[in-house]
Amino acid sequence: MANANFVEFETRARRIARQHRRMARGYVTTITRDGLIIHRPKRRFGLSPRGIATTLAVLLAFKVMFFMYLGPITYAGRIAKLEAGTMIEQAGAWVMSAGPATEWVAQTINWAMSFLF
Repeated sequence: MANANFVEFETRARRIARQHRRMARGYVTTITRDGLIIHRPKRRFGLSPRGIATTLAVLLAFKVMFFMYLGPITYAGRIAKLEAGTMIEQAGAWVMSAGPATEWVAQTINWAMSFLF
């Protein structure tokens, strides 16, 4: 019985701490019909620097994976096919084009894997 109470207490304490962290970034105060004052965290919409960096890192990893799997010649051929397509395909070709960062990461991974295998 004591253990169940402790688990319930820990769950509630974590929930309160999470709400406190969210409210530290800003909150909105409202008054209900019965006069109760309630503070709620502000909703945040937008891109955080961490979200942008994570998205770019995942995109780079995706490009490097395909670049290494297909090889530079086949990869360039597929990008050329995309460049000849619709506007959306051309945008995809621009995003997926192998730039210096893609090639450097692929070379670094190949170099590191040469020691492992």
